[in-house]
Amino acid sequence: MAALTEDPERRARLLGLTLQALVRDHFSVESFVAATGLAKGAAGVADDQAFVLVDEQPGRGLGVALAWAGRHGAAQFALPISVWHRDDRNLLSGVAEPHPAPRAVPDAHEQFRALIVESGAEVRIEHGVLAGEVRGLEVCRAVTDEHTGVHRLEVGVGAHDREAFGMIHGDTPTIDSLTRIVRIVDAHRSPGADPHPLNRLATERALRDRVIREPELVGATTLAVAPPPVPRENLKDPVPCVATGHLTDGRPVVAVFSVGIDLDVVPFAADARAALAQPDTELLIVVPERDASPVTIKNAAALRHPARVLGLRLP
Repeated sequence: MAALTEDPERRARLLGLTLQALVRDHFSVESFVAATGLAKGAAGVADDQAFVLVDEQPGRGLGVALAWAGRHGAAQFALPISVWHRDDRNLLSGVAEPHPAPRAVPDAHEQFRALIVESGAEVRIEHGVLAGEVRGLEVCRAVTDEHTGVHRLEVGVGAHDREAFGMIHGDTPTIDSLTRIVRIVDAHRSPGADPHPLNRLATERALRDRVIREPELVGATTLAVAPPPVPRENLKDPVPCVATGHLTDGRPVVAVFSVGIDLDVVPFAADARAALAQPDTELLIVVPERDASPVTIKNAAALRHPARVLGLRLP
């Protein structure tokens, strides 16, 4: 498998052949040729059906499939979409998982809330995790050591950074050390700051933070941080983030924030609305102006309850 990974062209050919075999075996399609070049797998069209094999990050592959099908005139959200799980040469019908049940912050972690507030960071809670953020960047989180059962507030950006800080400063950060980190991060992530590693991370959350401070940018009166449909796996990979609130006319709104061309942002936004609100609640997908791509706008409009894509021009 290592050689396959190291040779992208060979990998693409094998994925194309795999998709051709699956389509012939399971969908009674005799004439089908899979196209290569799809970033995450292979795809092809037979009659009025599009078949897309997603091999990489399947949990965020629906947007890729829709974008490919849309470019080839084969699909819109309004048409039936079937999801299958491949087990070698077998296909198993995909079953939608329920959204995670709400989780409360463990009582033992609540002791760290005051420390986060006193440091100047903002308390953020997602799926039962208590954390502190500065302009959208997580700088600390409450954890329980799986070996000792000790509860502590880890400081740092990402797991490795938090581990390094703990080795130097011990399990319990002082208010002075945490406040110093908050001030450093705030300076680098403030509007107009020079480029720096600290403002290249979690840019979608920085966008959310900016709009929450100025909700009028999206025609809202109030917005507050809301959890994503599923927990984030790490802090390094860009993943859309969510806020809820009310528009100037009083209607509730779910806003999803993304930076860059993310083909999966529309399915993500639909999941976020389904987890947090009624199906017909106003749904906004907020991106920098340059990232309001035609494919995102097209897919957003094709939802059963369409979403609006807002491209913001920010200094």
